[in-house]
Amino acid sequence: MTEHALDVSVSSPTRTTGQRFERAVAIMARLRGPGGCPWDREQNFDSIKPYTVEETYEVLEAIDNRDWEELPGELGDLLLQVLFYSQMAREEGTFSIDQVLDRLCDKLVNRHPHVFGDVKAETSSEVLRNWDAIKAQEKAQGKQAGKGESKAPTSEIEGVSSAMPALLEARKLSSRAAGVGFDWPNIEGLFEKLQEETEELREHLREYPAPGPKPQGRGIAGSGRPEAPEELQARLEEEVGDLFFTLVNIARYLSVDSESALKKTNRKFRRRFQGVEEKLRSAGKSPQNASIAELEALWQSVKQEERAAK
Repeated sequence: MTEHALDVSVSSPTRTTGQRFERAVAIMARLRGPGGCPWDREQNFDSIKPYTVEETYEVLEAIDNRDWEELPGELGDLLLQVLFYSQMAREEGTFSIDQVLDRLCDKLVNRHPHVFGDVKAETSSEVLRNWDAIKAQEKAQGKQAGKGESKAPTSEIEGVSSAMPALLEARKLSSRAAGVGFDWPNIEGLFEKLQEETEELREHLREYPAPGPKPQGRGIAGSGRPEAPEELQARLEEEVGDLFFTLVNIARYLSVDSESALKKTNRKFRRRFQGVEEKLRSAGKSPQNASIAELEALWQSVKQEERAAK
């Protein structure tokens, strides 16, 4: 990107979108440059990764909350991650923000031939089929250019990253498999699978040492260390994983994003439990000195108040 003598310290409503972007790039370069910010200068690709994940989830939370005032700031924080990686790569001589933008624009044009070419695609399904076909062709061409030969993919699920959150990985894996026909014929089959996996888990629990699994501590969400033998604990973990995978497929079948759905449930639990704590504080008590019956009664009260407020 061409360097311009931009005043990076002052926002201006008269700047074009391009000038605004160049200002952001220039600020990032200044922060990483000589005399810049000590913290920014110390960062590397690995140290920034956790912030990328954090900023992504903050964007999703702002969207879920329909917080349109907060969302521009969160999107800016996410864009900062792209600028940060690109600046570090430029310093190492591997690529720059120019290559990032070129790759993005070329991909958008190449994978939308129904918009920028003469291919016909009247439905979203047709668009996705074209997208996957073009993506596969691009990968084959890339391998051919890099190695002098074209190598066919070894698996339909090749390219699904194992580094992504487990729920998202499960959805992508099952979606890829479903794309070639490996799927349940209807949702009833999924519910049968859910029941099957539940029964398998219960079967293994019969081997659990007496008096059986129980939470360590008190409260609605108590959790404890596993008391089962190591081999049994491994089987229980496997069965719980099978349950999660089946639930992700039910969500996929219903066009529900499992990660987003669970996030919303987490927020609902957080809100309601804090409501229970507030009621206890008003009575001069805390969860630690309330009975489980009292906690459950307050929980139900908070639920009813939420429903009445809707």
